[in-house]
Amino acid sequence: MLELKYSEFRFECGTDEAGRGCLAGPVTAAAVILPEDFRNDILNDSKKLTALRRDELAPLIKAKAVSFAIAHINPKTIDRINILNASIRAMHKSISQLEQVEFIVVDGNRFKPLNNIPFQTIIKGDGKYLNIAAASILAKTSRDAYMARLHEEFPMYNWKKNKGYPTAEHREAIKKFGPTKYHRRSFRLLPEQLIIDF
Repeated sequence: MLELKYSEFRFECGTDEAGRGCLAGPVTAAAVILPEDFRNDILNDSKKLTALRRDELAPLIKAKAVSFAIAHINPKTIDRINILNASIRAMHKSISQLEQVEFIVVDGNRFKPLNNIPFQTIIKGDGKYLNIAAASILAKTSRDAYMARLHEEFPMYNWKKNKGYPTAEHREAIKKFGPTKYHRRSFRLLPEQLIIDF
């Protein structure tokens, strides 16, 4: 079972992102503060859970959390400031919506200070601490729902299934139809680097 949190601070916020490796859509981050009595034997790194299990856990996390927030950073911004900076900006944006944040734990190994709040980066933190795991669930489910909405506009890319990740099907659609306004132009959309008229 995962530990609740990393520090002794009461209002410790866990944060994580989803969609960093995608070719299309936003990068999404969530920030979550869980109560001291929170327990859940199923909650884990979102990548280790089925979509059905994530969809079951998301409303439970929202109902039980002391506070939570979710933020999206769009592809144009990703192209302008790069995916690492966009991921950190999404985390900052979500954390800034919370009240009483005393400490931040971040999944991964890169972060930038925010409002002089102490923080700790933790590699594979979403598999070690419940608050980061909860953030990973909210980021993933929110982004998946976002991509399902974009799918309605551009169904030929099948984003409701691949969520914008570089699957063979997604890349074949890019080759056939070209990129959309939701594609990240700074990413290698096709592995063979075919010339595409943007």
